Amino acid sequence: MNPRIISALVLRYAFLYTRNWIRVVELIFWPTMELLVWGFLTTFIERQTTGDFPMFIRFLIGAMIFWDVLFRSQQAVAISFLEDVWTRNLLNIFVAPIRVTEYLAAQFAFGMIRVTITVVLLAVLAKLMYAFNLFDFQWHLIPFFANLLLFGWSLGMISTALIMRWGQAAEALAWAVPFLIQPFSAVFYPVDVLPAPLQVVAWMLPSTYVFEGMRTVLQQGSLPWADLFLATGLNLIFLALAGAFFAFMFDQARQKGLLTKVASQ
Repeated sequence: MNPRIISALVLRYAFLYTRNWIRVVELIFWPTMELLVWGFLTTFIERQTTGDFPMFIRFLIGAMIFWDVLFRSQQAVAISFLEDVWTRNLLNIFVAPIRVTEYLAAQFAFGMIRVTITVVLLAVLAKLMYAFNLFDFQWHLIPFFANLLLFGWSLGMISTALIMRWGQAAEALAWAVPFLIQPFSAVFYPVDVLPAPLQVVAWMLPSTYVFEGMRTVLQQGSLPWADLFLATGLNLIFLALAGAFFAFMFDQARQKGLLTKVASQ
């Protein structure tokens, strides 16, 4: 992979935000609204209880921030692809001497930038408004965020591959795919809440181990290494499968002329 090509693509995506302030608003608007909704809900619950601030309220705010990392990393891949479709730039990119791996690497890199901006914003707001300090996780943040980023990239490649195959009629998948796995990822509740058959599905997702681990850190202050290792192992499997699926669908789209069809719709 050529770092110059990757950096040029990242710069190209960044220019979309510098030239249109609406895109910047979109970057901060939805995460802020989600935090406000969950934050006000937890404030209401706190007022209905007695004693210290309930631990599950910290679980809710922490889960919301962590979920946004997963969702935004998936969106970075899927929406970046759709940006090229919407601006009729997709064919220009693949006519140029750009490898698919370089194209994906640029989306991953720009996604990290987007996620970092969002997390910093949410961390500041959560601290100021709800006394929730994201940095209570200390260095545990790094492996958690890394695993969520990896899984988000896998979901992003799957979303993009499906859109390449079925065209703009499948654009809704760019937003729907993460929510298909959300109920099974135990984002806002422990896995044992799920029925037994769904628990089997939940433990097949790397995100489940991350959110379970998050609750363990908040409650016990220690990192559950078993959850971390299982999440990382599953993430590597998902990333390899998603990459192979993306490569297969890309080859199919190129051979059948679907890329031209998607780009010209």
